[in-house]
Amino acid sequence: MDDKSLMENLLMLEKGVCDLYMHGAIESSTGSVHQTFSSALNSSLSMQENIYGKMAAHGWYPSESVEQQKIDCVKQKFSANG
Repeated sequence: MDDKSLMENLLMLEKGVCDLYMHGAIESSTGSVHQTFSSALNSSLSMQENIYGKMAAHGWYPSESVEQQKIDCVKQKFSANG
């Protein structure tokens, strides 16, 4: 298994962990349990961001540029619903 595959697997696992922690926070029955899950989620989101950054730096997770007009259109769409 090469480095890119390992990083892809790490990223997928970390995204799964984030999903579990998010649902744990949502379903928490007490404030302390909610805070524990929220803290773990924030830590995992930070790890996910670091993994993504390392992959992007190697060109393994390229992102596309988007026209400002498209960004403004999406902003307008969601602000109209809020």
